[in-house]
Amino acid sequence: MNEFREALLIIITTPIYAIVIGAEILFSFYHHKNYYSLKGTFSNIYLTILNMSLDILVRGICLFVLNYFFQFKFIEIQNQWVYWGMLLLAQDFMFYWLHRMDHFCRMFWAVHVTHHSSEEYNLTVGFRSSVFQPLYRFIYFIPLSLLGFKGIDIMFIYSATQLYGILIHTQTVDKLGFLEYFFSTPSHHRVHHASNVKYLDKNMGMLLIIWDKLFGTFEEENEKVVFGLTENIKTYHPLKMVFHEWINIANDLKKPSSFKAKLMYVFGPPGWSHDGSKKTSKQMRSELDK
Repeated sequence: MNEFREALLIIITTPIYAIVIGAEILFSFYHHKNYYSLKGTFSNIYLTILNMSLDILVRGICLFVLNYFFQFKFIEIQNQWVYWGMLLLAQDFMFYWLHRMDHFCRMFWAVHVTHHSSEEYNLTVGFRSSVFQPLYRFIYFIPLSLLGFKGIDIMFIYSATQLYGILIHTQTVDKLGFLEYFFSTPSHHRVHHASNVKYLDKNMGMLLIIWDKLFGTFEEENEKVVFGLTENIKTYHPLKMVFHEWINIANDLKKPSSFKAKLMYVFGPPGWSHDGSKKTSKQMRSELDK
């Protein structure tokens, strides 16, 4: 049954993606926006193929782990409307914390940074996946199994919200009125992909923006967005796009420093340095506010 649901999801969304991406390419071309380049688009396709291949390889393990914890569930929801509604909310909530950890722990940022490394911003950037995230993503969903949600349903609802998440990677849609109060919108997600100091590590929600507003990571789009990283990688090399931050971590670990500093270079926030040679997003914002 789940295989049918996922297949139906792919059948429905594939032509939608083809239409909206084609429309955005035409819009960009005729209005000289330069949203797309061949190298950038092919890089996004390459990275999503890597991510999907790894996702397929570890899917059985993820499902096994989630089903293992499901047997210890302490809640059972009988009503199907309540079940799916609660699963949608709970999964989006857990994804917020997964996403937040990806931004605030450098080891996970080294995985996630690939998604942010494009200086272009268009619908295909939604496919520019964090290649190794499938290796640990399911850990954040274990609490959902304990809450009585089946592993196969958790994986399906995650796929469904990801499909929505792809569609908000666009510059062609302006603010969406009252929807801005509740949902992650193109405007909110442009902020998330910005290298502007005030926008760093903001708007982590995939489907809903309410988690960011509740937990202090929300920022409204009110100045021109500069896409990419604070230090852009300037390469389309297939390995460097995936491993460049791991190389940076290795170089930082070679520096003469204490054991505590070396731990911080791996598990501390991105940009942390023992000698002040680099700055975290929090430190950069502090300097901006002075």
